[in-house]
Amino acid sequence: MIKFQKYAIIADGKRIPVRYTIGKYTKESGLSEDTITVYAKEYGKHLPAELSPQNDSDGREDYFEKDRARITPDNPYYSEVLKFVKR
Repeated sequence: MIKFQKYAIIADGKRIPVRYTIGKYTKESGLSEDTITVYAKEYGKHLPAELSPQNDSDGREDYFEKDRARITPDNPYYSEVLKFVKR
């Protein structure tokens, strides 16, 4: 179970600091203009698997990213996350 808050997500009893954005994506991406992106604010704080997080870190190249997840309008969490998005 995931609980969304203004500045964090609570998942499995762990608090993950996050920020939310909503943006326009190119048609080539296949994403709606209303897609919300959830970004982890800290390295090593992983978003829950239910959000299908992306992270293209490569330790061999010393390239590290923070987790991010795209929440599309058809996602069951969309309406809950939308409450915390600044437009």
